[in-house]
Amino acid sequence: MLWQDKHAALTFMSLLLLLWQEAAPIEVPEDPKIQQDLKQPPTIMKQSVKNYIVDPRDNIIIECEAKGNPVPTFSWRRNGKFFNIGKDPRVTMRKRSGTLEIGFRSGGRPEDYEGEYQCFATNDFGVSLSNKILLRVSKAPLWPKEVLEPVSVTEGSPLVLPCNPPPGLPPPFTFWMDSNMSPIPQDKRVSMGLNGDLYFSNVLAQDANTDYSCKARFLFTHTIQEKNPYKLKVQTKEPYNDTSYNASEPHGDRKVAESTPTFLSPSGSESSKMVLRDEQLLLECIAAGLPTPIIKWFKKGGELPGQKVKFENFNKTLKIVSVSEEDAGEYVCMANNHLGTIRHSIFVQVKAAPYWLVKPSDQVLAPEETGRLICRANGNPKPHIEWLVNGQPIESSPTNPNRQVLGDTIIFRSVQIGSSAVYQCNASNEHGYLLANAFVNVLDLPPRMLGPKNQLIKVIKNNRTFLDCPFFGSPLPELRWFKNGQGSGLDGGQYRVYINGTLEIKRAQAEDEGTYTCVASSILGKAENQVRLEVKEPTRIIQAPEHQSAIRGSTARFTCRVTSDPSLPVSVAWMKDDKPLYLGWRLKKDDESLSIPNVNEGDEGTYTCTVKSEIDQLSASARLTVLEVATLNPSVSSALLPARPDPPMDLDLSDPAARSVRLTWIPGKDHRSPITEFLVQFEEDRWEPGRWQNLSSYPGDLNSVILQLAPFVNYQFRVIAINSVGQSDPSRPSPRYKTTGAAPDAIPKGLRGWGSRKDNMEITWEPLLDLERNGPNLHYIVWWRRKDVEEEWNNVTILGAKHVVHNTEIYVPYEIKIQARNEFGAGPESNMVIGYSGEDKPTDAPTDLRVSKVDSTKVIIHWNPVDLNSVQGEFKEYRLYYWRESSQVPGLVVIKEKKVKGFYSTTVKPSGMLSDLVPYSNYKMFMVVANNRFESQPSNTVEFTTKEGVPDAPRFFKINRRSLDTIHLEWAKPLEPNGILTGYQLKYQTVNGSKVGPFQLETFFPNVTEFFLRVPDRSSRYKFFLSALTQVGKGEDYAEESPHFTNEVDSGREIWNLTVEPNSNYANVSWTHNFPPGSSDFVLEFILNSNNTKKDVKSQQPPIIVVDLIPGVVYHLRVYSHLFNNVSSKQVTFKTKAAYIDQVDIATQGWFIGLMCAIALIILILLIVCFIKRSRGGKYPVRDKKDLPLDAVDQKDQDGSFDYHSDEDNKPLQGSQTSLDGNVKESDDSLVDYGEGGDGQFNEDGSFIGQYTVKKDKDETEGNESSEATSPVNAIYSLG
Repeated sequence: MLWQDKHAALTFMSLLLLLWQEAAPIEVPEDPKIQQDLKQPPTIMKQSVKNYIVDPRDNIIIECEAKGNPVPTFSWRRNGKFFNIGKDPRVTMRKRSGTLEIGFRSGGRPEDYEGEYQCFATNDFGVSLSNKILLRVSKAPLWPKEVLEPVSVTEGSPLVLPCNPPPGLPPPFTFWMDSNMSPIPQDKRVSMGLNGDLYFSNVLAQDANTDYSCKARFLFTHTIQEKNPYKLKVQTKEPYNDTSYNASEPHGDRKVAESTPTFLSPSGSESSKMVLRDEQLLLECIAAGLPTPIIKWFKKGGELPGQKVKFENFNKTLKIVSVSEEDAGEYVCMANNHLGTIRHSIFVQVKAAPYWLVKPSDQVLAPEETGRLICRANGNPKPHIEWLVNGQPIESSPTNPNRQVLGDTIIFRSVQIGSSAVYQCNASNEHGYLLANAFVNVLDLPPRMLGPKNQLIKVIKNNRTFLDCPFFGSPLPELRWFKNGQGSGLDGGQYRVYINGTLEIKRAQAEDEGTYTCVASSILGKAENQVRLEVKEPTRIIQAPEHQSAIRGSTARFTCRVTSDPSLPVSVAWMKDDKPLYLGWRLKKDDESLSIPNVNEGDEGTYTCTVKSEIDQLSASARLTVLEVATLNPSVSSALLPARPDPPMDLDLSDPAARSVRLTWIPGKDHRSPITEFLVQFEEDRWEPGRWQNLSSYPGDLNSVILQLAPFVNYQFRVIAINSVGQSDPSRPSPRYKTTGAAPDAIPKGLRGWGSRKDNMEITWEPLLDLERNGPNLHYIVWWRRKDVEEEWNNVTILGAKHVVHNTEIYVPYEIKIQARNEFGAGPESNMVIGYSGEDKPTDAPTDLRVSKVDSTKVIIHWNPVDLNSVQGEFKEYRLYYWRESSQVPGLVVIKEKKVKGFYSTTVKPSGMLSDLVPYSNYKMFMVVANNRFESQPSNTVEFTTKEGVPDAPRFFKINRRSLDTIHLEWAKPLEPNGILTGYQLKYQTVNGSKVGPFQLETFFPNVTEFFLRVPDRSSRYKFFLSALTQVGKGEDYAEESPHFTNEVDSGREIWNLTVEPNSNYANVSWTHNFPPGSSDFVLEFILNSNNTKKDVKSQQPPIIVVDLIPGVVYHLRVYSHLFNNVSSKQVTFKTKAAYIDQVDIATQGWFIGLMCAIALIILILLIVCFIKRSRGGKYPVRDKKDLPLDAVDQKDQDGSFDYHSDEDNKPLQGSQTSLDGNVKESDDSLVDYGEGGDGQFNEDGSFIGQYTVKKDKDETEGNESSEATSPVNAIYSLG
C-alpha cells in the first residue's frame, strides 16, 4: 500500500514537471508566403445553424465552408449515415465548398429531406466536422374549421376566450382583432396571455358590442390565418344603455356584484417553471375579480434583478432577459382589490446547456515539442466531455504513444512529423451540446526572413532605435544580431534583443552606424537579413521667432533660423493660429524669415514655424500684437476712422462647366481700410433652402474666381468683402446655376463594426452630407465577411446608416466595406475596416491577488493572469477596485469611496503600482478582468495597511492683529494627519520689500492651535510658514504673510493734487507726492463707470499720457503707491470726449453765399412772370381746362394762416402723391416697388422717369440749412 502511494506521488510529480516544461505553441505569422507554403489540417469556417428551419417555397441550402492546405474535400452524413449526393439529381455541392443546394424545379417535396445533417471536411492532415444540423421545413397548417356558439356570460364575471392556434414551425405569432380588422383594446382588465387566449378579469355590458377573432401570423410564409369570431351575450340584471357609458363608472348606476380576486392563469397556489441559462424567463399571473385586481411581483429571499427585469402586459407578465443561475428561486405574484388578496408562488429552476469555459484552440508544434488541448465546459447538469480525432471516437482511433487523455485535457509529448490531426471536443448534457474542432499541426519549416531585404534606417542621434527582423521557422529558430559581420552577437549593454527578433539600441550614437545582420538558425538551417543604420544630427532651431508688437501699417518680421544634418534636406512651413498660413501677394517668406508688410488687425495672432526633415520635425511660436498710434493733435485725415467696406456689386456668372462656374464681381468702397479677403457664400433650394453657407475665401486683390461645385445642386451665390474693421453686408444674390447629377464621389466616413449584444455586430457609418449625394435615391451597399475565413462576401442595401448582423459568434473579427450609390451610379468603395462581433462576460477571474513593498502612499500589487481566450472580447485591462476602509488615527472618520485603476499587462507574471494612497490607513481591494462591455467575477479580496507618512498642511491658518505690538496666529489640525501628530513647527521672518530677515523657529505640542507673537517694530511685516509633524517628519507648509494694516502707513508719505485732462482716446494725468526719488512706483487705477472694468497702468513719475481710452465714457481714477498700497490719492471722475473731426461751416463760405443769391434771384424773376400772366387772365400752358371754383380747405399753413386753393392746382402728377407738408410720396403702384431704392426709375425701354417734387416751405428749408446737421461725418461719430 505504501509503495502504491509512493508510485502515485511520483506519477503526479512527473505530470507536473511535464506541464511545467510544455513549450508554448508556435504562432504562425500572417505572411502570405508562409500561409501559401504552410500545410494545414482543415478548419470549418462557415456552417448552417444547428436548428435550421427552411421555407418550403425556396431551394434548400445547407452551408459548410472550410479552409486547409491541401484544399479539403467534403462529404455529408444524414441521420448518421453516409449521404450519397451523386445518386440524388436534386442535390448538388458547390465547387471548392461543401455547401449543399437542394432544388425542386423538377419536382420533389422538401419534407422528404428533413433530418440531421453533418459535414466532414477532409485533407491529408485530418478531418474537421460541422455541428449536427437539424433540418426542418416550415409549416403553416390551416385552422381547424369549427362552429362557435355565442358565449353567454353574466356582467362582472370573468371570461377566457381560447385561441388554440394550429401548431406551426416555427410557432405562429397570435393576436386578437374584431370583424372590422381593428385590434382589440387591451388594458389591465382585458389582455392576451402568453398562450394566446384572451382573458377578461370581469366582463362589462359593452363587451357584447364587439366580436372577437384570434389571428395567427406565420413568419416564414408571411400568411395570417384566423379563427371564427366569438360573439358575446352579456346578461345584466338591469337594463343597459350604451350611450351613457362612462369609463370611470363602467356600470353606471346599475348594481353589479363585486368579487374577490381569483387566478385565471396559472391555477392553484403554486407552480414551477424551468428555464435555460441566457434565455428569457416569462412568468405570468392573470387574475379575475371586480374591481379589476392589481398585480404585484416579489422574489422570496431577495430582490428582483432590477437591471434585467421588465414588467409587461399591464404588470401581468414578469420578464427577465439573459437568465443566470442567481435568478433561480421562488417568485410570488399577488393580486388584490379592496375585497381581498391572493398569492401564487412560481418555483423557477435555471438549467444550462453546455457553455465554454476554455474552448480548445489550434496548436502548431515543432517536432519533439510538447503541447496540450484543453476542453472545459460548464452546464447544468454538468456536461459530459467526449474526445474525437478526425471524426472518430478517440478510444477507437489508432494508439498514439505520444498522446495522453486526462479528462478534459489531451497532452502531447515529443510530437513527430505525420502526427497532425484534427481533434473534436463534444460537451453535451440533456439540454444541448457544443462541438469544437482544434487541430494539432506538426511542422518542420527551415528558418526564413519575413521582412524587406537590406533596409536603410535613418535615426536621430541620442534617440532610442529599433531594428526589426521578423522571422519564422519550426522549430522556432534562435536569432542573433551581428554588426559589420563581426563579433559574437549583440545583446547586453546598450543593445537588447526581443523575442520577436527586434534589436533595440538605447541611445544611437555616430559609432553605431553600420550594417547589422540578423541570423535565424535551427537544426533545419539558417536565414539572414541585413539592415543599414545611419545616425543623423538632430534638426535644431538656433534662432526662434520672438514675440513682438507692430504699429498698424508697418512691417513685422519673424526669424526662424535652422541647422540640421547636411545630408537631410529640411523644409520650413509657417502657420498662423494653428492653421496653414496663406501667403498671397502681401506676405513674403524666405529660408530664414517671414515678413508681413502693411500690418493690420487681421495679422494679429500666433505664428509658428515648423521645420521638418525626413526623420524629425520641431516647431517654435511667437505672437504678433498690432498697435494703434495715438497723436496729440489729430487731423481730419486721422480722425476719419476706417469702416467696414461696402458690399460687392454686379455679380456675374460665366464659363459654365459640369462642376464649376466663373463668378465675377465689382468690389465696393473699402472705407480707408484695404479689402484683404472676399468670402463667397452659396444657397441651394433642395436640401436647406434659404440658408447661406460659406463656399470659399479668396484674397482681396481678386474679383473673378472659378468656383468648384458639387453635382445635382441648384446654386446661387453672394460675396462678402472683409477688411481690418470687419465684414461688409452681403452682395445681392447672383442668378441661379444648376449643376448636373453624377455618381457619389465621397465614401461614407466613420465605418465601424461593433457588437451591441454577444451574438450580433452593428455596422454603422456617417451618412453622406446633402451636398455629397450628387443625385437622387441615395443608398448604401454594405459588405461583410469573417476575417481570416475563406467565405463569400455578404451584402445588403440600406437607406439609413446602420445594419445589424445577427447570430454571430462571440468576439470574432469581420472585414467590412461600404459604397454609396444613387441613380447616376456607384461611388468609390471604402477601404476595408475590421469590426468585431459582440463581447460576453469573461469566464475567468484573476487569482491570487497579493501585495508587496507597502509604503505610506503606494504599494506593489501582483496577481495571476487569466487565459486571454476567457476574456470573450477585446482584452481591455485588469481593473483594480480599491477603497479606504478606515484610518489608524483614532477617531478619524473616512469616506469609503471606491476607486478604480486599470493595468494593461499580458505578461506571465503581471504586477503594477498603486499610488496616491492615504498614509496610515487600512485598505481593501479586489481585481477583475475587463473587456469593452463586461467585467469578470472579482478575485480574492486583499486587505493591507499603509505606513505612517508626513501630515497634510493645517486645515486653516489665520493671522489677526490684536494690538499694535501683538500678532495672533490661529490654525486647525490637518484634514489628513497621515499618522499620529507629534506637534507643529512655525518658521517666520521679517519682509521689507525685496529684503527678508533670518528665519526664527517655534515648535508647539499637538494640542496647541494658537500663538501670540510680540513684534518689536510696529511697521514690520512677517512671513509665516506653519507645518504639522509626525514621527516620519515635517508636513506641507502653510505660508501666510501678515496682512496690510491701516497703521502700517509710512509716516508722512502722501499723494495729492490728482488732475486729468481728457481727450477722446487719451488723457494727460498728473499728481503731486512726497516720496523720495526712485523709492516707489505708482499705479494708476482706471475704473470704467458702465461695468466697473478695472485697468491698471504703472508709472514712475508724473505726468503721464495714458492712451487706448474709450471715447465718450466716464472713468474713475485714483493713484496709489506700488510699495505702500494704502498710500493713495483721492478718486477723481472724468469723461473722455466724443470722437470728432475738424470741419468747416459751409454757411460761411463765399461760394455758397453766391449760389444762394443766384437761386433767390431766379425764383424772384419766376414769381414776377407768373404774377404778370395771372393779372392778364392768362392760363398756364400745362393747364388747358377751365378754372374750377375755389374751395376752402380747412388746413393751416405752418404760419397759422388758411390756404384757399383749387383742387386742380394741387392735383399731383400721375404716379405721385403729395403729402400735407408738400413732400411727394410714391404711389402704391410706383416702379420703386419693383426695385431697390427710389433714387432713379426706368421705363421698360430703359428711359429715365424724372421725379417731380414740390418746393418745400420756407421754414423747412431754413431748418435744414445747418451744415452740421446734415453732415455725413457727424452722423457716423454721433454716440447719442
